[in-house]
Amino acid sequence: MISSKHSKKYFVGFALFLLAIQVQAQINPNANYHAPVFLDSLRTEKIKAVAPVIKKMYSDFAKVNHIPGYAFGIVVDGKLVCSGSDGYADLHNKIPATTQSMFRIASMSKSFTAMAIVQLRDAGKLQLDEPISTYIPALKNQGLTKDAAEITIRQLLTHSAGFPEDNPWGDRQLADTEEELIHLFKKGISFSNVNGTTYEYSNVGFATLGYIIKKVSGVPYSKYIREHIWKPLGINAEWEYSTIPTNLLAKGYRWINNNWTEEILLHDGIYGAMGGMITSVESFSKYMALHQYAWPARNDADNNIIKRSSIREMHQPWRFNALNSSFKYADDRVCPTTTGYGYGLAILRDCDNKLMVGHSGGLPGFGSNWRILPDYGIGVVFLANKTYAPAAAINLSVIDNLISLAKLTPINIGVSAILSKRRNELVKLLPHFSEAATSGIFAENFFADYLISSIRAEAEAIFNESGTILSVEEVVPENQLRGYFIMHGEKGNVKISFTLTPENPGLIQEYHISLLK
Repeated sequence: MISSKHSKKYFVGFALFLLAIQVQAQINPNANYHAPVFLDSLRTEKIKAVAPVIKKMYSDFAKVNHIPGYAFGIVVDGKLVCSGSDGYADLHNKIPATTQSMFRIASMSKSFTAMAIVQLRDAGKLQLDEPISTYIPALKNQGLTKDAAEITIRQLLTHSAGFPEDNPWGDRQLADTEEELIHLFKKGISFSNVNGTTYEYSNVGFATLGYIIKKVSGVPYSKYIREHIWKPLGINAEWEYSTIPTNLLAKGYRWINNNWTEEILLHDGIYGAMGGMITSVESFSKYMALHQYAWPARNDADNNIIKRSSIREMHQPWRFNALNSSFKYADDRVCPTTTGYGYGLAILRDCDNKLMVGHSGGLPGFGSNWRILPDYGIGVVFLANKTYAPAAAINLSVIDNLISLAKLTPINIGVSAILSKRRNELVKLLPHFSEAATSGIFAENFFADYLISSIRAEAEAIFNESGTILSVEEVVPENQLRGYFIMHGEKGNVKISFTLTPENPGLIQEYHISLLK
């Protein structure tokens, strides 16, 4: 007979044993996740090999567009692998442009301001959906209509605060003070839209974010960004042009009456948060590397500047911007594109499903653009010292040529263990679906949505046309729980697509079969 003292120990131990069995049975279905990888180990070398073509593209572009000086860089997997420059940073003093020349990058500055806001959010010091009147009481109850909700920080980040598009007026406000910005608000904003309903580009919105950074952090946005983004990344940058050595500072020019006219450089002010940053290609490439580092999502240690997930959040198109159904690449092929806006970042997706994240910049005297392609691990940046130089156009052409000439392919997301397992089990059941109902691989909805006699007849007919199956390919995954595979037959190939449920383990909830001739 077991004593009460020992019986307690026995039952506690038995309970722990049962719990261990239960935990073991409920294995984390995501435990075996493997981050996507690039399969081409020579991709960097291939990009370097086509560098002469890229350099010529930038050179030809600069000549046609009367650009005094420029610098460019190509960043692959976080490294500046190809860069170049031409022309003059300072025409009067004949100072050549280099990859260390300091260009004003204009609205490329916006994502730094956005990143600072997201850092403060992550630190619990603000919330993206709180009213901005919390920090700027003058904006309380301001809006186009009486029923408009309070303007939020997220709406400022995504150009949906209802403020009017303010280029080129905003470009001339760079040196305005905080007091002048608040005075603008106190007089009352002229709204163009109801906030939260549509996208409209606003420099005032990002100047406002700069002001909020100071209210929350206790230091000017310029100092906050320097200490929390520039310094950790090793970026050499300034807000005030007068602090930059003359041999590094790129002067700005406008092409007018067949000649270059020097533009007046504006001093730093509250509007610098929307477009005042001055830096070089070599330094900016480090910032591009940070954005590339956020992809793909994975399980290894995060960085200490900002969470990778927060950067990926910045990359999401929170606001749809436009559809360009007639867009053409440089080779004259039509490829429609859609554009959206994240947090201080523009997002473009083309007809080939290439996703690009970045931003353009334009100020009197300067034009710039940067883009990264998370699925390809590449990025380009172009800085020029001509007023509103169309840098976005050349970078799109460069990206298109890089991918084509270097024969780059997107990252391979890999096949999850459960997708591969279900493929093997499904193959054994085809084409007759014998014992499918008791196989245990189909979700509870499956036989209600797919009459077994119908899918059996369909599969048998397709297999009769394809002939004897000679081989079966691995799954081509769309994600961790959806994909397709090809079965090669004597007279045709069979394509099987399937989707798994969110259950643990995932079961087949959807299935399609077709003949490829």
